[in-house]
Amino acid sequence: MSKGVTPKSEAYSKWYTDTITKAQLADYGPVKGTMVIRPYGYGIWETVQNAFDKEFKKTGHVNAYFPLFIPKSFLSKEAEHVEGFAKECAVVTHSRLKATEDGKAVTVDPESKLEEEIIVRPTSETVIWSMYKKWITSYRDLPILINQWANVVRWEMRTRLFLRTSEFLWQEGHTAHASEQEAKEETLKILDIYKNVVQDVLAIPVLTGLKSESEKFAGAVETYCIEAMMGDTRALQAGTSHYLGQNFAKAFDVRFQTEDNKEELVYATSWGVSTRLIGALIMVHGDDKGLRLPPKVAPTQVVIVPILRKDSNPDDIKNYINNLTDTLINNEVRVNVDMREKLSPGHKFNEWEMKGVPIRIEVGPRDMQNEELVVCRRDDNTKQTVNIDDAADIIMNLLDEIQNSLFNQAKTFMDSHTTCVSTWEEFQANVNNGFIVCGWDGSETTETKIKNETKATIRCLPFDQKIENLKCIYSGKDAKYLAVFAKAY
Repeated sequence: MSKGVTPKSEAYSKWYTDTITKAQLADYGPVKGTMVIRPYGYGIWETVQNAFDKEFKKTGHVNAYFPLFIPKSFLSKEAEHVEGFAKECAVVTHSRLKATEDGKAVTVDPESKLEEEIIVRPTSETVIWSMYKKWITSYRDLPILINQWANVVRWEMRTRLFLRTSEFLWQEGHTAHASEQEAKEETLKILDIYKNVVQDVLAIPVLTGLKSESEKFAGAVETYCIEAMMGDTRALQAGTSHYLGQNFAKAFDVRFQTEDNKEELVYATSWGVSTRLIGALIMVHGDDKGLRLPPKVAPTQVVIVPILRKDSNPDDIKNYINNLTDTLINNEVRVNVDMREKLSPGHKFNEWEMKGVPIRIEVGPRDMQNEELVVCRRDDNTKQTVNIDDAADIIMNLLDEIQNSLFNQAKTFMDSHTTCVSTWEEFQANVNNGFIVCGWDGSETTETKIKNETKATIRCLPFDQKIENLKCIYSGKDAKYLAVFAKAY
């Protein structure tokens, strides 16, 4: 166990925070509930961002940027939407400060009060649709497939680094379509992208499905999601894709002329993932030594740590590993040669172990003499000595093995903590043990009672619905849906 990190079994929440701070992923900001993402944490976000951005662009989406500030009147246009975010909105009321009379501080200038208060972006549907009103007049203008990478502010009462903070980073896609079918196809296309990237790049297995009416996005007709299981068996909503119907087109009067010269409201989608995925990476793959990063998402995939004696020449080791590093870099492997002189090898080992670098290479005078080096895997903490000439091929194969191994470990864990139940007693007995799959009568009353009694919520309604002869776990009525329940972050 790394020094200063609480064991997972002792206090999972404390372990999570310790790992973030000790691995230098993030720190608390000066305003309560805010987060400073440190370079290593931001490096992880960049790899996540690049993986998603690549897939979005493959499907014809383009990036844009919209204002952080939204007129309050915009949020009043879509009643359900504003109701869903009203309690989390940060509001700007004045435009400037002034010095106090003693000149020792500043205060709000009462004469700078704004004619209309401004909302700091909690999500961008309203400001984007105000622009679509200007841009869309004809079917020739459709579809619009826009994504933006941005920050949003939601004034959360209870915060936790990466999982829930007052300000966070995310991507939000906003598309406009000429037909219901096209918009619904877009919604599911994005859901598939989310599923594939999270599983293939982050090595996190997920469930996909439809949100219940009470759990859907405010202003959406339908919300689809990917749900992941964390290391403490609690669920995490890892991404959502929303079919918005014509709700925002109605609110902002966005119409287009069809091919047969009729006037029709535009159909819409929105979708997003955020920096909470970094929280998911920690909780799904981390151990008592800190992070274990899947190679595809790791900012540093291979770190080389020289082991120097007092009489060693650092240049000798640099020359020894030069061909290896060049080969790895040419194969797009992200390599860091840690030549810091004032830190011991042991200190470096602990640091890189904490940061979850998939492969650590140790090279000392004896290794050079034998034309070898030591390769250490972070996922299972095993070591092997390999010939320097074979090292590049072995390392690249190991990176693939580690990626697959971490996914399989997480999948086995999720599967072993997914239980199908048929009685309320079984439900209660398993409510702290991960996903519960069972029948639900479709009633919001039933859903609320289950939540109030167990704190478990419907995570999704799977696409593969098998409800023949299925009864509701709570009411005993015929089931309308097969539902996945869990306690969640």
